[in-house]
Amino acid sequence: MSFEPKQIEMVCLEDLVLENHIYRKFLNLWNMDSVRLELEKLETESDHKGYGIYRIFLCLLLQFLEDLSDRELERFICENNAARWFCGFDLTAKTPDHSVFGRVRSRIGTSKLSKIFSLLRDQLKAQGYMSEVFTFVDATHLISKVGLWKERDKAIELKLESLNNKTLEKVSADKDAKFGAKSKDKIWYGYKQHTSVDMQSGMINKVAITSANLIDSKGFKHVAPNQGAVYADKGYCDKNAKITAQTKNLHLAAVKKNNMKNKNRDLDSYYTKVRAPFERVFSKQNKRVRYKGIAKNQFTAFMQAITFNFKRLTILTASAPPITT
Repeated sequence: MSFEPKQIEMVCLEDLVLENHIYRKFLNLWNMDSVRLELEKLETESDHKGYGIYRIFLCLLLQFLEDLSDRELERFICENNAARWFCGFDLTAKTPDHSVFGRVRSRIGTSKLSKIFSLLRDQLKAQGYMSEVFTFVDATHLISKVGLWKERDKAIELKLESLNNKTLEKVSADKDAKFGAKSKDKIWYGYKQHTSVDMQSGMINKVAITSANLIDSKGFKHVAPNQGAVYADKGYCDKNAKITAQTKNLHLAAVKKNNMKNKNRDLDSYYTKVRAPFERVFSKQNKRVRYKGIAKNQFTAFMQAITFNFKRLTILTASAPPITT
């Protein structure tokens, strides 16, 4: 019996990732040094089992880029060479299990992620991609649960008169989720996401999560830009939005309701046409939330905004240089 000698080939992980891979573009288009410094302030080995909190944060970015659960992310990083490269693992390194990701999300928290989002957004402003001259603002519903049978049965058991936003806290496991309504026929249970989009680039400038029962105009203060004109729908034509606009010295271009005496249909039609292209930010958004509580869903919103801006940035850099003012 004869044996043929096995050939051993030295392979570098760097060579296995295509030059034009989207993960390379991410690290080329954004300077992550400031993000690394912010995260290193939180460094605690017990949270990430020695992998490094910045490295796990890169894993979380992939999670939202690829829309993966924690268990799917664990397998993805283990099996995908480009993912290993992006997160700083070599070919033979042990990759984290799914339990690490939840601990690191909690360790980073919404407050720190808000600062990271701002750091990355400010890079876009410095490069001329965002100017806050014209801003599109809107709100969309996020569904926490479709059925509330358990909550209803518990309300009956407690002899509550009805299941509403006042009684939900007594029967629901998610204390922050509420009933919201766009109309009599469109009612949901969960949250509302308020978003402002810079109309120069189509990128997300600010994002905020509130309970579903907070009306759009009251949520406007959380995402209002610092300057310029704001285009919005009928939900922002009341005094709440006007007060926010006056406080920040903004020009509020909101479509007026049909029963308003000073409604200008031609002007409102123009506002609608201007806003239309930016509805895409919401059109493909997943309306179901994975987590309970405003804080965890705000964390998700920031991560989704970061990855959305990155995908938009790859399109802009492929077609034209940034606009400088």
